[in-house]
Amino acid sequence: MWETLHLLAWGDGGWSDELFAGLKITITLALATLPFGLVMGLLVALGQISSEPTIGRAARIYTTIFRGLPELLTIFIVYFGGQMALQALIGLFADTYVEVNSFFAGMIALGLVFSAYASEVFLSAFRGIPQGQWEGAAALGLSRFAAFRLVILPQLIRLSIGGLGNLWLILTKETSLVSVIALDELLRQTSVAVGATKQPILFYSVACALYLILSLISSQGLGMIERRVKRGEAR
Repeated sequence: MWETLHLLAWGDGGWSDELFAGLKITITLALATLPFGLVMGLLVALGQISSEPTIGRAARIYTTIFRGLPELLTIFIVYFGGQMALQALIGLFADTYVEVNSFFAGMIALGLVFSAYASEVFLSAFRGIPQGQWEGAAALGLSRFAAFRLVILPQLIRLSIGGLGNLWLILTKETSLVSVIALDELLRQTSVAVGATKQPILFYSVACALYLILSLISSQGLGMIERRVKRGEAR
């Protein structure tokens, strides 16, 4: 029993330092993906409500593709496809081998998937804002951009915060998929520990506990943000 638990020690005799290094990469990847996915999702949602048919059609095709593809396949396409495209581009100027960074590729792939779902959350929020809000802002002399920034965006955040919070929780779990392209996040470090020690129950249980703790902390933080965003609502 104690000999088994000794595998969770810090330093050369245990694996805790490797597991927490993987957890750090997991959190960093999720935090790096979030702003990229939010911005892309908002732009795609704006495209879907655009009066230009071509832009609206392109936005709907985007969401259909990245909501329909398995996340694992999206990661492979971005990682290997991006590397081939970059290699072809570099090959026009120099005979040099390049390799795409797995962290960056994972961030882009997860960000594309996140943005596709976030765009639907934003789209529902847009539909919950009366058209009169735009008309009232225009009557006050605000430009279209100023009306969006000062009138529409605060309401958009309030209406979409719940759905975006759920997407964040999903994102923290989907970072485990990036282990397939050799990023040393939590699940990959756990798998390495299992392969070296032949103790799958121990290490996968620890990984489950770490993901659960991360989800609980995220839920508490999201609850605080949601209460603050909605503090002006009538009870």
